[in-house]
Amino acid sequence: MKEGQSLWTRSQLILAINLYCKLPYGKMHSRNPKVIELSKLIGRTPSAVARKLTNLASFDPELQERNIKGSSNSGKLDKIIWNEFYNNWDAALIESEKLLASYQHSTIEQINAVDESDIPQEGLNKQRLVNTRVNQSIFRRIVLATYNNACCITGITNTDLLIASHIVPWSLDSPNRLNPMNGLCLNALHDRAFDKGYLTVSAEDYTLKISSQLKTKEVLESMQHNFYNLENSIITLPSKFRPSKELLKRHNDFFKP
Repeated sequence: MKEGQSLWTRSQLILAINLYCKLPYGKMHSRNPKVIELSKLIGRTPSAVARKLTNLASFDPELQERNIKGSSNSGKLDKIIWNEFYNNWDAALIESEKLLASYQHSTIEQINAVDESDIPQEGLNKQRLVNTRVNQSIFRRIVLATYNNACCITGITNTDLLIASHIVPWSLDSPNRLNPMNGLCLNALHDRAFDKGYLTVSAEDYTLKISSQLKTKEVLESMQHNFYNLENSIITLPSKFRPSKELLKRHNDFFKP
């Protein structure tokens, strides 16, 4: 460590990993407004935050697998906190969002723009619904950022038409509810087909499989374009947090051949 520099604290590292999750790999530089914003919040320079993000990338197994190693100048605490996230995404991300909210003198609901206007104003049901919306907001932000705000099938970039789709549904796998590798960025049409098992992504090679149940005697041009022509095409893969093959296998089993 250079003279005058101070060690990163646990809180600072948690917030750095939180930002790492929300930025595409190619945008982790000191000129990024999000990097500058975090640097001001934690009292570090934008360059220091950018370096820490590349340090964290050195732990990412998906990047390692493709020989993208990031920076190796990381510390023991970096690795410890990275593992806390990687082994328990739900708890770690919620902790990091609460910490971020406290640094911003706000609440986790406010920083995630949770609309509570249609939620009961009291009781356990209110908190459950609020927590669900917070989780959905966090998951959406991370998945869309991971895929650079583009549908992995069509390339559509209008965020109003994009869904952060769970590979294994929220209700069936609580430990992976916020796991970014349990997400795909899909447009609304293909999200619906994926959710119903009429479309899946092969765990072997990330190619699309289209259910024969979508095929009818009368071949509609819209069905041809939106489904049949996609058979065996490869989805656009993100630079980090690639979809888990283990979770894709579970969706492949759910798929309607």
